[in-house]
Amino acid sequence: MTRRVAVVTAVHAPSARFLPEAHASLCAQELPDGWEWHWVIQEDGTTDAVAPHVPDDPRVTFRQGRPGGPGVARTIALAHADGEYVKILDADDRLAPGTLARDVAALEADRELGWATSRALDHLPDGSTVGFPGDPGHGPIARGAVLDFWTANDFRAPVHPATLCVRRDLLVALGGWMALPASEDTGLLLALNSVSRGWFSREIGLLYRKWDGQMTSQASHTDPAERAARMAVVEARARALSSLRWQYYS
Repeated sequence: MTRRVAVVTAVHAPSARFLPEAHASLCAQELPDGWEWHWVIQEDGTTDAVAPHVPDDPRVTFRQGRPGGPGVARTIALAHADGEYVKILDADDRLAPGTLARDVAALEADRELGWATSRALDHLPDGSTVGFPGDPGHGPIARGAVLDFWTANDFRAPVHPATLCVRRDLLVALGGWMALPASEDTGLLLALNSVSRGWFSREIGLLYRKWDGQMTSQASHTDPAERAARMAVVEARARALSSLRWQYYS
């Protein structure tokens, strides 16, 4: 029986031009025997600007919907994400070789792990790459460790939420991504770590593109009042989940 990793991508018109590069990085992945990937691309809107960039590949599903932000787009994409695991891939990013295989290997080896992450590199406009400081050690991440680090380091997580690979049943149980205008993936990461252990791979898993049009480069993303509100609700959710003392077991 074939087993599947569903790769979920939210896209809007400005980032659609990068989809072919994301697709090429997916096509370069090598999964263990009996595994395959299915790419679900969900447009955050109903324009005519995205479809021309969607690869012609039977492993790709493209859907559109009314705009609500990337978290809403990813969450509604779960209706078509039929894999045991859900891998996040932003439209403007690329997976490094071997990423999916490492994610699957980590989660298959330990059924108590709810999610896996990996090292990310910023991919700058000039083609160079820059690493993130303070990566954790290779191996498991204890429950609550992400929240502890995040609160002690000005709301910076120790692992990049754009590298997440999650057990689908756990992702659905938590309601998908948070209904926030930004930081929805950080909110998911903290929620996951409130109820389950995770995994970090020191191998490079993602090339995170930096460009002028990305949402995190806009002034609204760093507005102090909105940022404070986002961080407050992200932390409140994580602490509420932790207080329930529910722990995920696959």
